[in-house]
Amino acid sequence: MIEISGNGRKENRKGRGKGRMGGSKSAGPGGECICPNCGNTEPHTQGEPCYERKCPNCGTKMQRK
Repeated sequence: MIEISGNGRKENRKGRGKGRMGGSKSAGPGGECICPNCGNTEPHTQGEPCYERKCPNCGTKMQRK
């Protein structure tokens, strides 16, 4: 839906949500990384995605829990 604001500009009212990463649905800085192969869990480190870490037990790439 496009509306014209008081200053004469067109504004698109669709898509003004929580942002690209999902807002409140995003995982946040805490949590755990889990190995899909052996089930080993480790604490998530902020700034380091779980998929970049390898499981110390079996070497498989970890996933976010």
